Amino acid sequence: MNQNSLVVEPSRAVVGAIWMVLAGIAFSLLNVVTQWLTMKLAFPSASAAFWQYGFAFLFSLPLLKRLGLAAMRTRYPWRHLARVALAALGVEAWVAGLAAVPIWQAIALVMTSPFFIILGARLFLGERVGSARWAATAAGFTGAMIILQPWSDSFGWAALLPVLSALLWGASSLITKSLTGIERPETITVWLLVLLTPINGGLALAAGFAVPTGATLALFLLAGLLTAVAQYFLTLAYAAADAAYVQPFDDLKLPLNVLAGWLFFGYAPAGYLWLGAALILSASLFIMRNELRRERKPA
Repeated sequence: MNQNSLVVEPSRAVVGAIWMVLAGIAFSLLNVVTQWLTMKLAFPSASAAFWQYGFAFLFSLPLLKRLGLAAMRTRYPWRHLARVALAALGVEAWVAGLAAVPIWQAIALVMTSPFFIILGARLFLGERVGSARWAATAAGFTGAMIILQPWSDSFGWAALLPVLSALLWGASSLITKSLTGIERPETITVWLLVLLTPINGGLALAAGFAVPTGATLALFLLAGLLTAVAQYFLTLAYAAADAAYVQPFDDLKLPLNVLAGWLFFGYAPAGYLWLGAALILSASLFIMRNELRRERKPA
């Protein structure tokens, strides 16, 4: 018997799903560390964003060296700058949100990002949205309102920060989408790596720069490592299988973050979270399947 016949090649789809789940676990741990730094240790959120992504940049230097700064050559520098600036502001809003609201609430609300992308594609890219996508968007935002409960006495404006981060990241994704047809993936990646830390640094200086020491510094090193690892796992997931297949596994970030928040902070999400999250998740999956069906439809 040929020994090679005993070797079972793993399915690329299964491998992609595994990498996506591992990325979700890494992001969940990262959110715990970030919330511990900003909420428990009261480290300023703007400086927290700088140190987290600054250390992530250091851990990403081998990738940057491999790609080379020559990859930054472009005819669209201002578009790249705007994309990274929006991404950096999204990071600031996200970290500030984790300093104020439980992980489960923040992660459920940031899942509204695809709906902002749909609205932006209609307003700024002139894409046809259609009734199905409008209905899914309405359902997603209804889910967000159920989680936010702006009508309740317990509502605080800080709860809107994860929604703001979703809006900013959605805008950044729209610019990325406009660049993918005219720029190399390496160019898009290097511009993000090179500019994100200086922009975060400027925002941290404007808000009052803080320097970590001792155990806080060790936690930021861990946060930077988790950020780099999570992004790397995400890249491996999309390299192993189609994005349309692995994307639903990214939605596991909600139960993973709920579990992490319960284990480390004792957060017990209220029942309305699951109703709102179900609406957001169902709408996101519907949009993904609808887009996949449209792509496969013969011209």
